[in-house]
Amino acid sequence: MESVRRGEYRFSMSPDKRPIPRDWLGPLEKVDLLCLAGGGGQQAPILAGLGANVTVYDFSPNQLSLDRLAAEKHGLKINTVQGDMRDLSCFPDESFDIVVHPASNMFVDNILPVWDECYRVLRPKGRLLATSLNPLAFAFGRDQLDITETPTLKFSVPYSDLESLEPEELNSKIENCEILEYGHSLEDIIGGQLRSGFLLRGFQEAHWGDAFEVKADRKFPQYIATCSVKLDCQ
Repeated sequence: MESVRRGEYRFSMSPDKRPIPRDWLGPLEKVDLLCLAGGGGQQAPILAGLGANVTVYDFSPNQLSLDRLAAEKHGLKINTVQGDMRDLSCFPDESFDIVVHPASNMFVDNILPVWDECYRVLRPKGRLLATSLNPLAFAFGRDQLDITETPTLKFSVPYSDLESLEPEELNSKIENCEILEYGHSLEDIIGGQLRSGFLLRGFQEAHWGDAFEVKADRKFPQYIATCSVKLDCQ
C-alpha cells in the first residue's frame, strides 16, 4: 500500500491484471469515486490509497465486509453501502466524479438501468470505467470455455440462465444458492452507455489470464472494458 500511496501502481479491472490506461482514472486526490458492484477488497483499497474518497456499493454484505477489513488493515477510509447496482436512489444527482464498475453486471438481467443511474450520479465530465464479460463467452457456454480451446456455439445472446439452462441444471444452481448469470449484447453494453448520454472515450480487451484454467481464453478476449465520459448536456 505504501507504493500505491507513492503513485506506483497498476490498476486492473480484469482477472489477467492487465492495467487500464492511466488517463482513464487521472489524478484521484480528493476525487469522489463510486466503486459500483465492486466489493471484495480489490479495487477500492487501491483507489482510496491514491487519495480518492471511495464509496463501495455492492449487493453482498460479505463482499463489503472485505472492503472494511482492507480499510482497517491499511488505515484507509472507505464508505460501504449495500444495494442493487440498478438502483442508486440513495445517492443524489451528481454525487461522484468517477464510477468504477468491475465485471459484475452479468449478475443482473438488464444493464440499461445501470448506465442510466451511473449517468445520473456522475457530475458533468465525470467518467464511467466499466468492465463486462464478452458476449461470446455466453454464446459458447461458460462450461465449454474451461474444457476446450475450440468451443462451439451453444446459446443465443442476450443470454439468461433462466431461459437457456436445462431444467436440471437450473434447479441445481438454485438449490446450491449459486448466482444466476446473464450475458448482455454489445448493443446494451456499449450502445446502452451511449443512449444514456455517455461519450465513449476508451476501449480495452482483456482475458482471464494464466491464473485461471480457461482453455478458450487463448482464442478470444473474455472481457471488454470501456471508459465513457458524461457530457455537459444530452
